[in-house]
Amino acid sequence: MRFGSHVSIRNGYFAAAKYMDSIGGKAFQYFPKNPRSLTVKEFNRQDAKLCHEFCVENNLVSIAHTPYPTSLTPTIDKKDLTIDSLLNDLEIADCCGSIGVVVHFGSQISKTDPLASYQLMIEMLNLILRKWNGQTLILLENNAEKSGALGTTLEELVQVRNLTDYPEKIGFCLDTCHAYASGLWSGKNQEELWSKASELGYINSLKAVHLNNSKYELGSGKDRHANIFKNGYIEKECFKNLFQLPNLSDIPFVLETPSDEGITHQEEISMLYQFIQT
Repeated sequence: MRFGSHVSIRNGYFAAAKYMDSIGGKAFQYFPKNPRSLTVKEFNRQDAKLCHEFCVENNLVSIAHTPYPTSLTPTIDKKDLTIDSLLNDLEIADCCGSIGVVVHFGSQISKTDPLASYQLMIEMLNLILRKWNGQTLILLENNAEKSGALGTTLEELVQVRNLTDYPEKIGFCLDTCHAYASGLWSGKNQEELWSKASELGYINSLKAVHLNNSKYELGSGKDRHANIFKNGYIEKECFKNLFQLPNLSDIPFVLETPSDEGITHQEEISMLYQFIQT
């Protein structure tokens, strides 16, 4: 299993990789640039190359996450800025050797046309991926809103990917808190959910998992992460069942859990490795 966490790039991409290795993780996530800005970043390519080489040498895998303002359903005035920003994220992540760049599924843009958001997402993905020829994928992440909101079902995720011109350049990132909050995954409907995921082809394109517990109950629609073994509603046995799925044995499980509630990511990673051995 590959457990790790989100890490800072304050000291560079290479330093982020070395830090994860030093705390016993085998996977990590990072923001490729300022997480609150869509500004295109001139990045240190040598530092990114060293990150890539270190990961290969030390059996580490990484994913990147787009800045918070990134949306695949942007307003007209943010459309070009978002395209340029995402291409920049992909370039940085590719230089670092990352599997993919995680992007949140879009949001509803019309009260009268339920298809408008999907059409804009597909258009945006086509515009971005037409210009992208690297190895790093865009990874669509499921949303946390209540069932019926945009981006909460496997069918939506798969259909958007299939309807683009470049499905081979798109994968998925499953967030366990989001899945629980939306009602997609109760922790106890795993056989049914994974059967559907296999039937739809979702599993074959699942490249990463955001490993988070939920501070709120099943179907709450609230995106509030909790530590895996503390203060969360998802039972630890539900996580154990998830870890035992053969399709997930080699993909990164990345913590985005609170690190200021009495448990560090280093401790949580260690606990996870101990947990799967019991």
